Amino acid sequence: MLKLNGFSRVLLAALLSISFVQTVNAEPTATLTVVVKGISSQKGEICMGIYSRAKGFPMSTEDVLKSACVQPQGNTLTHIFSGLKPGTYAVAVVDDQNGDRKLNKDFIGIPKEGFGLSRNPTVSIATGTPSFYDASFILMQNQNTKINILMKYSLDS
Repeated sequence: MLKLNGFSRVLLAALLSISFVQTVNAEPTATLTVVVKGISSQKGEICMGIYSRAKGFPMSTEDVLKSACVQPQGNTLTHIFSGLKPGTYAVAVVDDQNGDRKLNKDFIGIPKEGFGLSRNPTVSIATGTPSFYDASFILMQNQNTKINILMKYSLDS
């Protein structure tokens, strides 16, 4: 029979426990840089919401995956979102002039505050509100994706 001293027992226990440990792989993530251009006012905040599905896009703040509101310091603003899973996303932006964290509209439904969407789709009375598909883009793992969003202060003609 093999005799083990105290140190040998600890060493053997450590080696056995290491052999049963599973390697934990970190989930791949991506970074999204949102550049908002054409900001016309320094009053209020520029609020951005990232959506990972069509539900609620672009109006619902409850269906936003990540969001941020930033005080503008010029006509262009850059904000970085990190830790996103690879996938399909769309971004909605509001120039929130009154601080209520939503896009205010008139009685007809036309926006009274500036707005923008990823991929800058046409927004007019004829086209209506763009769909998630119209504004979506693919975010790849371990990459920094940069999107440019142009603020609109009126509907497209």
